[in-house]
Amino acid sequence: MYKKFGKRILDTAISIPALALLSPLMLATAASIKLTSPGPVLFKQQRLGLNGKEFTMYKFRSMSVGAEHTGSGVYSESGDPRVTKVGRIIRATSIDELPQLINIIRGDMAIVGPRPPLTYHPWPLEQYTEKQRHMFDVRPGITGWAQVNGRKTVEWNRRIELNNYYVDHCSLLFDIKILFLTVAKVLRNDDNENVGTTA
Repeated sequence: MYKKFGKRILDTAISIPALALLSPLMLATAASIKLTSPGPVLFKQQRLGLNGKEFTMYKFRSMSVGAEHTGSGVYSESGDPRVTKVGRIIRATSIDELPQLINIIRGDMAIVGPRPPLTYHPWPLEQYTEKQRHMFDVRPGITGWAQVNGRKTVEWNRRIELNNYYVDHCSLLFDIKILFLTVAKVLRNDDNENVGTTA
């Protein structure tokens, strides 16, 4: 019941006031990005969501415009010169993820769930096995079980296993546990650098 109905209601009830409460921080972040780096404030990217449906995910832009077409593509590593000065700060604090509150309100995402993969990486949707596609049976989240168990250091096959474990054990208490673990991870800035192409 929680996974099917209660989770969505709770996500919306939390995200709307959170967006209002955090709007001064988000406006200040947007202004900082605009004043220090040419280009749009938001970075938009196609991701796979519930039932494998594509949607546009929003983040504050932390890299120079067109960075995904240079260097290591959409992946960045420690000291990547394509990451802007403001980008380093908002990445380290995960402020860059705040626009995903809009995705939650729109119904694209949840607060907790598997992180939505790119449409082409680690592989296109049709190349996922039936078992791996189980991770798409819930809305993707801003944070999830894989994120608190290694975050960007987890290899993709293992990450999908962790995502499927979340889908099978989704509950209010499990979500609360993940949120507390996420706060601890963010405060310590744990596992926040890409290892290879795991992001």
